[in-house]
Amino acid sequence: MKLFLKGTRCFSSKCAIERQNYPPGQHGQARTKITTYGQQLREKQKAKRTYGILERQFRRYFAMADSYRGVTGTVLLQMLERRLDNIVYRLGIGASRAQARQFVNHGHVFVNGRRVNIPSFLAKPGDEIVLAEGSRVNQMIIANLEDAKSRGRLAWLDWNPETFSGKMLSIPSREDIPTEVNEQLIVELYSK
Repeated sequence: MKLFLKGTRCFSSKCAIERQNYPPGQHGQARTKITTYGQQLREKQKAKRTYGILERQFRRYFAMADSYRGVTGTVLLQMLERRLDNIVYRLGIGASRAQARQFVNHGHVFVNGRRVNIPSFLAKPGDEIVLAEGSRVNQMIIANLEDAKSRGRLAWLDWNPETFSGKMLSIPSREDIPTEVNEQLIVELYSK
């Protein structure tokens, strides 16, 4: 399944899934039945790789989501979507989440007037994300913003191209999150 980890490459025919849609090696095309545990593990790994986080941090997010009110799986995805590196990617500043993470690490992003260089920063509704003055002429960022126009915008984020600023309008609902992850299987895996 395409996870769109490589930015614009995943939208072209150079994507690895387009070329070879099975695991490498001589036994890659063998038919195997995946167990329920295997399905649950695959969904968790898909979510971890999509958002670019490791196991310990993912477990911490699950524990926080489990302690909140509401459906645990939906709350987990909402927390992952509220990460600053993901918001920078969704606004179109970064072509991939890895590139957006690097932009945040290098101090290209301000949240509510303060420089934030922590990619795991959880934004709240009403937070304003602004691109740094010197970064507004960066050719890579300008190209990313042009490419993002064709992807479309999300209902819970607002982008102003004149001021190079975005705003988180609300916490995204499950319908607003375009990630193809079955969060119920992740909840079942961690509830064992």
